[in-house]
Amino acid sequence: MGLKRIKGKKLIKGDTIGITAPAGPSKAERVPLAIEAIKELGFQVKVGKSCYEEYGGYLAGTPQSRAEELNEMFADPEIDAILCLRGGYGSAQLLDLLDYEVVTEHPKLFIGYSDITALHIAFFQKCGLATIHGPMATTELIDCDEFSRSSLLATLTKAEPLGEIKNPDGQGISCLVEGTVEGEMVGGNLSLVTALLCTPYELDTKGKLLFLEDIGEEPYKVDRMLTQLALAGKIEDAAGLIFGTFTESESPNYAHGFDILDVIENIVVPFGKPVIYNLQAGHCKEKITLPFGVKATLDANNKRLIVEESVVQS
Repeated sequence: MGLKRIKGKKLIKGDTIGITAPAGPSKAERVPLAIEAIKELGFQVKVGKSCYEEYGGYLAGTPQSRAEELNEMFADPEIDAILCLRGGYGSAQLLDLLDYEVVTEHPKLFIGYSDITALHIAFFQKCGLATIHGPMATTELIDCDEFSRSSLLATLTKAEPLGEIKNPDGQGISCLVEGTVEGEMVGGNLSLVTALLCTPYELDTKGKLLFLEDIGEEPYKVDRMLTQLALAGKIEDAAGLIFGTFTESESPNYAHGFDILDVIENIVVPFGKPVIYNLQAGHCKEKITLPFGVKATLDANNKRLIVEESVVQS
């Protein structure tokens, strides 16, 4: 029997979003721009000190300080949702330092993607918390297009299920293996899903819809990671797979070799699970916000993903 699923409350105009940097730092001058962008969406803002800090060049503070701030934001009654400043690297350093009892007792909407995948997985595995794979403060919200903004707001503020998730105009979805399956949507960045294997936070994909995306990983690296997931039983366990965007993945050293689609077809397709490819979620301009830890239906035959449950408290 798995953990009981818990959710944050639906946001309404005037609610407060806390911004924290659990991974990499951002340029200080971008933080006020992010604050203004969130206020323009109708929310108040509370900014953590990590948003202005740098440690070792690639981290926004020590692991202890970043974890303490995230714990405090979950415990803070004035904060209604938590938005990550940006990705980069460092989220996994926090996993042994977080207070999962506080998260369980004070569930909140938690938003981010990329390196933040480590936190999505930990919160799901340790607390049963439904989270949101979506744009971050200084990397997207400063100059957010209408498609991405609408997708994010619908996820944060709608008590009803989102229903069918559609790509922006001009972006098609491919069916690699036909079939229709239901399950909770989980996953995120392929590199982070793989990195947490053989740890106490390893993602359970049994009966789940596994979403994967990445950036800057050449085909042979994606091959290695998907092979590792396959060897770990994660692909066999999954009900179906949803591949998002794999940007900046071209291989200059193997110009006539496999591309990302070839790799997926070679490794994942033989498992016979329903699979779709090119859902516009991940490191892309017009970005779909995806709810994790909620029930959805993958209708690969018709290239459709239907979210059947809201990510917010009913």
